[in-house]
Amino acid sequence: MCIIENIQIGLSIGNSRYHWAWFLNTKLQSSWDTTHLTPDRFFHLFPLDLQSSIDQLQLEIDRIPIYLASVVPSQTAIWQQLDRVKVITLNNIPLLNLYPTVGIDRALAVFGAGEIYGYPVLVIDGGTALTITGVDNNNHRLVGGAIMPGLRLQIRSLYSGTAALPEIVLPPQLPPRWSDNTPGSIASGILHTVSAGIRDFIRDWQQLFPDSQIVFTGGDGELLVKYLQIESIDQLRFDRQLLFHGMSALLKN
Repeated sequence: MCIIENIQIGLSIGNSRYHWAWFLNTKLQSSWDTTHLTPDRFFHLFPLDLQSSIDQLQLEIDRIPIYLASVVPSQTAIWQQLDRVKVITLNNIPLLNLYPTVGIDRALAVFGAGEIYGYPVLVIDGGTALTITGVDNNNHRLVGGAIMPGLRLQIRSLYSGTAALPEIVLPPQLPPRWSDNTPGSIASGILHTVSAGIRDFIRDWQQLFPDSQIVFTGGDGELLVKYLQIESIDQLRFDRQLLFHGMSALLKN
């Protein structure tokens, strides 16, 4: 006989998008993204693999639990109205020294990275906000981190805050430092400055924790890895699923 706990759905509400995942017996199966939407619409956006598993297990869709991690309070309030939504809070995450205002997405991602790749670990999340978060191997304690505007937010701020500067597209490789045109100058200014800043954080972290794992995640995480590899920083990896790895680890417990 099937039990409803066979499948769980994870929802991470970010500043720009919804990030979804589904778990079979707490093991991550797949993930997908959507725009912000209302609960009545989400049933129509299931990926085929999830819908197929629901049909095979003969589960009632409206009874499958949803585990919610959100950094947008207004969106959290919408989903909390569903009885089967379980909100993940900092109290659920077994890391020490989590200060009250640390984002649940940051905490889940660095917890997931540590559980998958080992501690100590440094996570660089290239999202709407670009965050850097480090946890040590001494009782898994949050050492700290940094927050700055993400790459696309910096690009949009120049475009929206000036009269003549264009909105550029992120290049697939780190651009030349010295540019003879305006779009190239914007790309150079933002990407070389951000890359240099991240590189400095990584090198300082490596002095503190030489054996640390360094993992990138987020929408622009893979691009950041490419930019930094050109800057001769080795041992970088990208994992888009860090937050859901953290959620999976919580579900197992």
